[in-house]
Amino acid sequence: MPRKKILLVDDAETILMMERMILGRDYDLIIAKDGQEAVEKARVERPDLILLDIVMPVMNGIEACRMIRSDESTSDVPVIMVTTRGSEDIVKSAFESGCNEYVTKPINKIELLNKIKNLLGE
Repeated sequence: MPRKKILLVDDAETILMMERMILGRDYDLIIAKDGQEAVEKARVERPDLILLDIVMPVMNGIEACRMIRSDESTSDVPVIMVTTRGSEDIVKSAFESGCNEYVTKPINKIELLNKIKNLLGE
């Protein structure tokens, strides 16, 4: 069975490095550094899942998630928001934008892996 492809979207290199360490052994990883790049790479790369930060330059994660959901070619790709923002308003906005799950930083490896496996049906 081919390896699943995950698009990692964050402007913080330390978070991307941590995500690569957690996921790189089991998944093919694609990197984007802002929401606009995430939308473009999602269309081209067709990932199986997207990990999406909220606070980023150019386009934030909530706007990017809305665009991903509104594009027929990417509308069904599961999205997990991974962010430091855990307030009720932000969480509500994230789910309203179309994300499937929400994880706060610092990343809990077991929680993240369980949510990924669940969304990928593994």
